[in-house]
Amino acid sequence: MLGRPPHTIRGIQNNIVWRQGVQVMRVDLHCHTEVSHDCRTAIRDIPGWMLRTNTRVIAVTDHDQFRGGPAVQAIVDDLGLSDRLSIIPGEEITTSEGELIGLFLKERIPPKLTPEQTVREIRAQGGLVMLQHGFDPLKRYRLRPEATARIADEIDIVETFNSRLSQHRWNGTADEWARARGLPTCAGSDAHSLRDIGEAWVETPFRTVDSPAALLAALREGTVAGKWTHPVYAYGRKQWRVFNGQFRRD
Repeated sequence: MLGRPPHTIRGIQNNIVWRQGVQVMRVDLHCHTEVSHDCRTAIRDIPGWMLRTNTRVIAVTDHDQFRGGPAVQAIVDDLGLSDRLSIIPGEEITTSEGELIGLFLKERIPPKLTPEQTVREIRAQGGLVMLQHGFDPLKRYRLRPEATARIADEIDIVETFNSRLSQHRWNGTADEWARARGLPTCAGSDAHSLRDIGEAWVETPFRTVDSPAALLAALREGTVAGKWTHPVYAYGRKQWRVFNGQFRRD
């Protein structure tokens, strides 16, 4: 534990949450940055937003790109915040049958491999395989059901709360699927603007998360929560936030 930290760090708002005397944090395992083709979130702004929202752990999962995670980590290190913020380098990978997320990657995994090949590439880097928004039939790039069935035994984590699904009930379907298999569950904001980061989360006791084992332990002690937003409203809000973000820094 960190004790009771200051309310600001180098002028950045530092939101601390305690429950029954225990410092807790939010974990968001599905975030995009300006490295993704459909996102304009400036990498330099992410650490400050994490402190402000008590989102102490994020996975940077840009579309078919890897460099966003290390770039955010470099800024965290430069700010001296590596004991307070944890950045998991990841990638939202386009397989030949839909998307999968790889966490704790060391390098980019190319798109268009089969799901099985993608899993092997993630494993070769010592990473974790995460199934995201896989049960929403209206998600254009969801992993196809037949592919999910084939690699079910290779999945490490299931995203059971995604803020951007077509209907909230698909989160429940994912939760049932994960619990039937005894798999750890997580939440992902699927953030495509800065203010989306942390809108879906696992609340868990504070710790630094620097390995797959540490993440799995944090998830198993945590509670999944979040804010679901209708996709039409979410798109409009994203456009407003992008526009508004050109004129404000907080």
